[in-house]
Amino acid sequence: MTLNPANPAFRDHLAQLLPDAVFRPVEPRYLEEPRGLYAGSEALLALPRTTDEVAILVRAASDAGVGVIPYGGGTGLVGGQIAESGPAPLILSLERMNKVRDVYPDENVLVAEAGVVLADVQAAADAQDRLFPLSLAAEGSARIGGNLATNAGGTGVLRYGNARDLCLGLEAVLPDGQIWNGLTRLRKNNTGYDLRHLLIGAEGTLGVITAAALKLFPKPARTGTAMLVVTDPRAALDLLSLARAHLGEMVSAFELIHRQGFDFLAQTLPEVRHPFATAPEWCVLIEVGLSGDLDPDAALETLFAAAHEAGLVPDGLIAQTSQQAKDFWTIREMIPEANRRVGSVSSHDISVPLSAIPAFIDQGAQEVAKIGTFRINCFGHVGDGNLHYNVFPVAGKSRSDHEEQRPRIKRVLHDLVHSMGGSISAEHGIGRLKVADLERYGDPAKLSAMRAIKAALDPKGIMNPGAVLRQL
Repeated sequence: MTLNPANPAFRDHLAQLLPDAVFRPVEPRYLEEPRGLYAGSEALLALPRTTDEVAILVRAASDAGVGVIPYGGGTGLVGGQIAESGPAPLILSLERMNKVRDVYPDENVLVAEAGVVLADVQAAADAQDRLFPLSLAAEGSARIGGNLATNAGGTGVLRYGNARDLCLGLEAVLPDGQIWNGLTRLRKNNTGYDLRHLLIGAEGTLGVITAAALKLFPKPARTGTAMLVVTDPRAALDLLSLARAHLGEMVSAFELIHRQGFDFLAQTLPEVRHPFATAPEWCVLIEVGLSGDLDPDAALETLFAAAHEAGLVPDGLIAQTSQQAKDFWTIREMIPEANRRVGSVSSHDISVPLSAIPAFIDQGAQEVAKIGTFRINCFGHVGDGNLHYNVFPVAGKSRSDHEEQRPRIKRVLHDLVHSMGGSISAEHGIGRLKVADLERYGDPAKLSAMRAIKAALDPKGIMNPGAVLRQL
């Protein structure tokens, strides 16, 4: 498929259709992404304010054969928001569609436009004494439309699920400019194909999400946070099983942290307070949310005692104040920033079955050691099997010293993940970064069905061209 550029004539045409809308030359921030792996060049930027305006823009792009890149907060880590090559696209930013339309506390539902920042969705729920549990490091700038388009994960998946599990209905503009009014608040709606789940995780390749009906939850009456030292990753899994046996579904988060994460924080962000005088080789950050009069600190103390007796946890800390709990979470949330400052050779967002985690960590280190000498920072949402397995140069070296080794590192680790029945993209998506990986590891029948769906809904190939599926 051949696309046309968003040239001055196309811009003038849009200005005639929407004289009150904002069209301007694209600013640098819309052509950059957090890891610096992709950089866009020419593009036209549009900032619609309503779903009708989005529909007009998409319909015009379809008629003109111009590519459209839906843009949220720009926090994606796989290049889904950047077109590095091809004809200049129309970047369609949803940032001005930033209203919380309605909150229904009795229904535990909130309706928000796609451009609402995730932290603002959380705040709107909190104002109604409710919880919207999607939480991730970029929540101060990520927007809910992008979170849904990428099926974002984060730290609360263990208890509440991914973004997909937190959405009841969507409003969206399809590639031909039709508006799909699927903004239902129903929890049972068995009326044919579920377009909601087709668009969630599609990364803007099948349409533009403009609003969503989101699930809210009662806020836990009390929360408790602990950082527990574990002897190894196997012990971390045994601790998770023990925690579930004691607390059931009240375990809200269960994060694995390696000593290398503490070392990188000390190196790059010395202002971050560390809980241990000497960083442990492995530890787990656990949060529980309890209802009624249940005491989370007592529950964590009981868990610690049982885990200590079982030989799983030699040491640990239970947060005694909200500030201490916040400090524990700051460590986990700032590890990605410390990683960025150090500069990884190769970063991997993977998932494997829970029981395979210890073997993957051991075998992954062995495979990387065959290639060269590196530092590995392995951390992540071990409660749902998602690890961020990042490979770094040794002190005194930089990522540029290992350019030739990067593809080999990625290949051996992704081959290992695939052999264990895992996923090479647990929560970040495919974007443009992992298109070839999807082709290599994806099930052929699934890929064939994906291409058929893309061709049926977007026959001109205008929606986020080159993301998820290779542009033909």
